Amino acid sequence: QAHLVESGGGLVQAGGSLRLGCTGSGRTFSNYGMGWFRQAPGKEREFVAGIDWRGGYTYYADSVKGRFVIFRDNANNTLYLQMNSLKPEDTAVYYCAADQRNTLTRTPLNYGYWGQGTQVTVSS
Repeated sequence: QAHLVESGGGLVQAGGSLRLGCTGSGRTFSNYGMGWFRQAPGKEREFVAGIDWRGGYTYYADSVKGRFVIFRDNANNTLYLQMNSLKPEDTAVYYCAADQRNTLTRTPLNYGYWGQGTQVTVSS
């Protein structure tokens, strides 16, 4: 059975950095589009960043553009999100997700595989 497992969340001060990881198991995700989403308390899950299966095309939510970088290591079936210049409004549970059809979408419904999430808390 396929699984995605996130890591790297934690507590950081505003202006700091964190790197999230997402490792796949049970199948290779190297030919899947991948994405990061987040959900804050009382809010809907929102798109953060996406990447195509080869890692050559990336796209971001306006709120994180210029601060976050998504990249992948297909040899190790791992996706990353480097988060810099963090703000308190970045506080949320972060989820990685895989899209088998590589639709390069921002819509959660298009992603068929999800991790369990990792908490990121940014203090002011």
